[in-house]
Amino acid sequence: MKNKTKVKATIIAVLGSKESGKTATIEALTRELTRRGYKVATVKHIPEKDFTIDKKGKDTWRFAEAGAKTIVSISLNEIAIIEKGDTSDLSLNNILEKCQNSDIILIEGFRKLLGKNPNVPKIVAVKSQEEVDEALKAFKPIIAFTGPYLAVEKDLPASYFDVFRKSAELAEFVEKIIREKEGFLK
Repeated sequence: MKNKTKVKATIIAVLGSKESGKTATIEALTRELTRRGYKVATVKHIPEKDFTIDKKGKDTWRFAEAGAKTIVSISLNEIAIIEKGDTSDLSLNNILEKCQNSDIILIEGFRKLLGKNPNVPKIVAVKSQEEVDEALKAFKPIIAFTGPYLAVEKDLPASYFDVFRKSAELAEFVEKIIREKEGFLK
């Protein structure tokens, strides 16, 4: 039996289609919540198969080419850890282990991994009524909507937040979720 990571942080997934406002939502939430004193971790799913943060020819790239599976680079104000390997069976616990010592973990993407996970509340960024309808079928539980489709404010089973004009309100909404989470001490 695998050890389960005991996470004290509040985890929130931000899901939606390409160019729907997922990154803007996480950016606004991160800005507001860190301003309020929370330690925020963000996780970004990058589905492109050949993506790498490492650059060909750099020392870290050369270390990986030589066979290193974990490469750590440290500068005066940043630590980067690159772990090489197959991520196709990555679990939520594997992701959370990377975000220790955080109060809030905002995860962008991973719709297959998180879409119907009842333990992870979702904020869904939408561009159209069709995307609202699709999200209501595909994601559970949805706690809020964001994105450029402003008409959604009418008939939704969750709140709508304009992250460009009302990011503080969205942060207050998330803070309420944090306060309601059992065992969270701020």
